[in-house]
Amino acid sequence: MPYKNKPRPYKKEYKQQKARKSEHERRMERQRARRKIDKTGKDANKNGKADKREGKDVSHRKALSKGGKNKHGVTIQSKSKNRSFKRNSDGSIKNRQYLAGK
Repeated sequence: MPYKNKPRPYKKEYKQQKARKSEHERRMERQRARRKIDKTGKDANKNGKADKREGKDVSHRKALSKGGKNKHGVTIQSKSKNRSFKRNSDGSIKNRQYLAGK
């Protein structure tokens, strides 16, 4: 943990991120996608999150890093499906078959 003895400089981090325009725009795009799903979905337990999004990620059909936007479509996926590839303990990709077809 880098901030053991001092408070984390959130304002400084936000300014640095905002200075990198592309990263800031992608983060805003992710937030807009989550908010849209939360606004349109049913929320039975009244915690502000749509029930279908509880414990899941909003994934973009065309990745934001590849130039995707919310208009290209979003889906709800489990966290394990939405994030990277399965890895071995040494950090290498577990099954290289993921990369073969894509």
